[in-house]
Amino acid sequence: MISQHASSRGPSSFNNPRQAAPLNPCELEIDLFCKGLRIDKATRQKVRQAQRTRAGLGSGLELIIPGSFKDIWANAPTEEEFVQHSPYLLRQKRGGFVVLDQASDFRYPVRIEAVPDWYERPTSRGVPMGQVGNLQGTYLGIYIGPVCRYWVEETMLNCKFCTTGLNVGTNEITKKSVNDVVETCRTAREESGITFVHFNSGFQEGRDFQMARPFVEAVKRSTGLLVGLQLVPQRDLSLYDDMIDLGVDHFSFCFEFMNQDAFRELCPGKEATLGQETFFQAMEYTSAKLGKGRVSGEIIAGVEPLEDTLRAIDRITDCGAFPTVCIFRPLKGCAMEDYPPPRYVQMRQVFQYMIESCIRKRIPIGIAPNIEVSLVVQPADALYLAPPTLSSAAYRLYNRVLKTAMRPVFRRRMQPRKENDNESRQPAN
Repeated sequence: MISQHASSRGPSSFNNPRQAAPLNPCELEIDLFCKGLRIDKATRQKVRQAQRTRAGLGSGLELIIPGSFKDIWANAPTEEEFVQHSPYLLRQKRGGFVVLDQASDFRYPVRIEAVPDWYERPTSRGVPMGQVGNLQGTYLGIYIGPVCRYWVEETMLNCKFCTTGLNVGTNEITKKSVNDVVETCRTAREESGITFVHFNSGFQEGRDFQMARPFVEAVKRSTGLLVGLQLVPQRDLSLYDDMIDLGVDHFSFCFEFMNQDAFRELCPGKEATLGQETFFQAMEYTSAKLGKGRVSGEIIAGVEPLEDTLRAIDRITDCGAFPTVCIFRPLKGCAMEDYPPPRYVQMRQVFQYMIESCIRKRIPIGIAPNIEVSLVVQPADALYLAPPTLSSAAYRLYNRVLKTAMRPVFRRRMQPRKENDNESRQPAN
């Protein structure tokens, strides 16, 4: 069974021992995910928070933490109950913004990205583009298809941490035409400079790939954007070959928990219809087809025992995939709304282990241009946590060289396709 850890809620959380030094950008990102961010009244009028879309994780405030190695995008929780007791307070200072840690008096400058003007712009069908897709960092996230079938009232097998069934059809339209999506993707590329669009959907009773195919084909043909897919895994692995031929650049697989009791209890639909092993088989197959660093395994940290989360990281990197680890957020309206968020110390341990596992397995990270994800601590963010060793220095150099070498490849392959351009249909490395 899952083990509920002690909550850090309440004024006592302000009485922690004073830090000796400020947190680095990744450490601050982790702590904001764990504790949330309060916004003072005057500042709240100056910022606009993201809508609750898809599973709900993007419901906080999108901010950028500047850093010497790289800037970090983070969607800081702001609306959940636990945030009321956070030591972190956002204030506007001299035309900019600062996160004040009231427990230590450290101040961290941050940037707040303005909501794109094109969110309110209608597609040719009259749908506001912000109801078709949302930026979550620097990439465009688009939910395709109807509400996840795990949310059907007769069975209610939805994942207990998810709010997809509360958001799809409310803050974003349920029926998105291919033209709606193409127009939104093209506008986001032209005006926000995106390079990557990520399609996801809940369980669609076996129609998942058939439903996604026209969107992938049209976006690749019309915009040239890199495309990622996050659908439930398919037992017929040959279906992935077709998607790779269409030009899908990335697959992600959300098995959520390595601990089988947690998987069974918190993902009842996935347990009943798919089983945990189906996720591993699909992740291994697609990673072998596309190559290292082109597939991700997605998990939630802060609910199952720590050792299970570390085992999940190793299982993912053993496949040649990279881990995308989401720090558990008790979203309003989900079945786990009253479950406490995890503690910083354990989460820092998780992300240091994640980057060390990527270094050991030589998983390429941060190679594709301009892909910053605000919902999770990316492996590239966690380089701030890597111990200063020869191995970590060599790994940084390896990624820099590979990123430089791949720039002309990405430029060529991100051109909109011609109908008979067979060469462009080959998958990128």
